[in-house]
Order: sequence, then C-alpha cells, then structure tokens
Amino acid sequence: MTGRRLAHLTAWAAAAGAVAVGGWAGLVSGALPADLGVGRRIRKLGLQPLDIAAPREVIFDVIGQPYLGRTTRAMREKVRVLERGGDMVLAAHHTPLGGRWKAVTVETVRFTRPERVDFRLVRGPVPYVVESFTLTERDGATRLLYEGELGTDLWRAGQWWGEKVAKRWEATVADSLASVKEEAERRARG
Repeated sequence: MTGRRLAHLTAWAAAAGAVAVGGWAGLVSGALPADLGVGRRIRKLGLQPLDIAAPREVIFDVIGQPYLGRTTRAMREKVRVLERGGDMVLAAHHTPLGGRWKAVTVETVRFTRPERVDFRLVRGPVPYVVESFTLTERDGATRLLYEGELGTDLWRAGQWWGEKVAKRWEATVADSLASVKEEAERRARG
C-alpha cells in the first residue's frame, strides 16, 4: 500500500468516525431527531403517583410557573418558553447529561386548570412522547399522577434505545416531581 493510499484511507476512516460520533451526539442530545416512521415501538412511562400535602390549585400553579408566569433564574437554565398561547406553550427543556453534554427536548405543554397538564414531544432523542400530570384531591391532600408513552423507530434497535432514554426520562421526571412537591408543600404551609 502506498503512502498516498494509506493517507486516503486514514482520511476516510477519520471522516466516518467523525460522522458516527456526530450522529450519536446529535441523537443523544436531541439535536438530530430521528423520526423514520418505520418499526415503531411504544412503551409506557411512569405511573408515578405522588401524594402532596397541598391543594391542587397550588400544585397546578407550581407546575405552571415556569411556563405561564415569570421564570426564575434557576428554571431558565432548564426551561425556555419559545411560544405562548392561551392554554398552551411551546417550550425547550434542557437536561444535563454529564459534563458539557445537554439534551434539549421541545414540547408542547397544555394546561387544563386545575386538574391536568399534558406534554407532547415535538423534538427530542426519540420521535414520540406524550405525558400527563393529573391532579386529584382526596382526604385533604392531592395526588399527582404522572403517566405517559414513549415511542421509538427501527424495531429492536429502537426498542433498545427507547429503554435507555426512558430510564433517564423517568428519573428526570421523578426529580421534577420531588421539586414540585417540596415547593407546593412550602407554599401551602404559608
């Protein structure tokens, strides 16, 4: 093999490696959404019930604050409202993945006061996610129920990817719900 041929092969290998790494980074971060519509698999998210010692109106306000009201400085790093309507917003959610990596999902968020908040993925690391927070009062407290569905394409390969994404997604939601509970109970205590 000549030196010139080896240089060409090395250049092609480096380019292929860069494309593979860039594609992987784009998929993981949500910057390169892959919605192929082939071999779609749907899996359930959640059923994460959470009892909160606060009225549902207070909890609804806590959930809606970054979308419908003034976003606090701490929340601006996590949520950015792109478009606002009467009962719905389009929002970008930023989730740290470790190091400098960050996933960005864009979702519609619809509000049905005071009992429900619905989320629908527009852009992210998977082609399909729908979620809801349902608030029901009982025995002086409120139950917040999170549930949803996540869909991926490409049969088993997509299913494998969906399991990886769902694990992180559900952990992120659990963290958010813990924050909602803490703030709502703080507000309810006055």
